[in-house]
Amino acid sequence: MVAEGVSPVGAELPADRMRVLLIEDDDGDALLVDELLLDAGSPFALQRARSLADAEPELASAICVLLDLELPDSRGLRAVSWLREVAPGLAVVVLTGLADEHMGEEAVRAGAQDYLVKGQVDGLLLQRVVRYAVERRRAEETQRQLAEARLYAAENARLERGLLPSPVLSDPRLAVSARYRAGGQQMLLGGDFYDVVESADGWVHAIVGDVCGRGPDEAALGVCLRVAWRTMVLAGRPVDEIMSAVGQVLEHERQHERLFVTLSMLSVAPERTRGRLYLAGHPQPILVTPDATVELEAPVSLPPGISTPSPWPGADVELGGTWSVLMYTDGLIEGRIGSGPERLGSDGLIKLIEKARAQGAGGAGQDGPGTEEIIDSVISQVRELNGGDLDDDLAVLAISCSLPADGPAT
Repeated sequence: MVAEGVSPVGAELPADRMRVLLIEDDDGDALLVDELLLDAGSPFALQRARSLADAEPELASAICVLLDLELPDSRGLRAVSWLREVAPGLAVVVLTGLADEHMGEEAVRAGAQDYLVKGQVDGLLLQRVVRYAVERRRAEETQRQLAEARLYAAENARLERGLLPSPVLSDPRLAVSARYRAGGQQMLLGGDFYDVVESADGWVHAIVGDVCGRGPDEAALGVCLRVAWRTMVLAGRPVDEIMSAVGQVLEHERQHERLFVTLSMLSVAPERTRGRLYLAGHPQPILVTPDATVELEAPVSLPPGISTPSPWPGADVELGGTWSVLMYTDGLIEGRIGSGPERLGSDGLIKLIEKARAQGAGGAGQDGPGTEEIIDSVISQVRELNGGDLDDDLAVLAISCSLPADGPAT
């Protein structure tokens, strides 16, 4: 039997009225609640369920629950805990008998927004309590989201310090520019990382890496790999040992066996006109000179986590006197071009770099062809072509050099 005037679960309710769900098995009490709201001219549409099981399908459409603590399938505060678990964003007002008023106070401590004592309520009070409960729940949710955002921001800052370090570089002929953008609407960094280190023998080593997957676990793994790489470089170890150490750290620190990392490593010789490039499943860097914008070529081996070759294959590359090398993760070139399935790709990236240079965003004879202006222009163009934020994280590292007209220092 349904109390007259109270809509049962599943009944059609007015679309323009806020829905309050009454979970009450006593017909008399249910009718009283309905009459109180009607007498007060309440804007709420009241719907009734006799048990938690009956109420569950209706929770998503309600703004507030009026909850009796003595139900056929629940006794005491268990119903409050159940609602907090299955509908955490829903306001809850507990209805208690006069003898159980202390239960209302305990219910508030357990997560309810307020409580009312049956028989001591009029329509205006009931209406006001429901409104306040809804607003209080919204305020609590806002505070929760704010606290979560602060936590994310703090975690983001810690990860950023580990993933995106300051270069260890003393050569005034070289300049380093870098950018990182998280994919989509992420608040946390992903597993992309980079680093630049000048070793005691004058060689400058740069790396860009991309841990497959997204999230804080991948970011933490990226930090471990970058620190391992920097440690081995500063220790003056040969490339094969450096890459082997990175592979070993990956195998020991990854969360599951399918995780791997792609890497691009460039070592620039002390005279700065040449270098050696190593690629492990990673996009080829782009060399920008006063005369050309081209990809640097090197053998591509399988990424660490899938295979760790020994010796590590590499290739000597000629850089010239005035140059920039752009190293990047694949998030930069996997954005769409318009609404179709076509992706930007490395050829499209080269065209964007050339366009940025032609429009005066840096270039040979100004700040050098790998300036921050070019990077910012390219990233902006990539986002515009994609129609907004990119799906994947991206990291871009540019190393620029401009030697005196009389050639490299000896």
